[in-house]
Amino acid sequence: MPPPIKARSLVLIGMPASGKSTLASLLASTLGWQTVDTDDLIVQASGCSLQDIVDAKGYLALREVEERAILMADFAGKVVATGGSAVYSEPAMRHLQQYGPLVFLNVPLDELQRRLGNFAMRGIAAAPGTDLAALYQQRQPLYERWADVTIAVGKENETALAVRILQQLSIAGM
Repeated sequence: MPPPIKARSLVLIGMPASGKSTLASLLASTLGWQTVDTDDLIVQASGCSLQDIVDAKGYLALREVEERAILMADFAGKVVATGGSAVYSEPAMRHLQQYGPLVFLNVPLDELQRRLGNFAMRGIAAAPGTDLAALYQQRQPLYERWADVTIAVGKENETALAVRILQQLSIAGM
């Protein structure tokens, strides 16, 4: 069992398919905290899927709904899995920083391509015609900017990765 962490919450950031939702559940279970997925907050607030928002109103509308959903939420005592585009909103990221460390799950592009499958139908907040490689290049500096801790995601299973995250946070004094 990894050592306890001192944070009030944990916030996972990273690209779509980086494992944020799965790891949030595992980490929350380990810590005895609740988990929240900001994509679920968006669906609850809008009454429709992420892809429906993109199809009807465009990717910028999805980013706006995401920002509002994050700003309205209290994340104390939770492990938060953010949508991949949360990093575009400075107000949302500052709000998330209040709750605990921002943990960037850094997955290599080739692994994301393998995991994602049909990129166009995932409800991803990206300009029309943007491919995964371009989105990766655009977002990587934003994730790095906001991250308190960066975790290089390799081939280990989710449980081993969750343990490594908790150990890294403990080592970092969080």
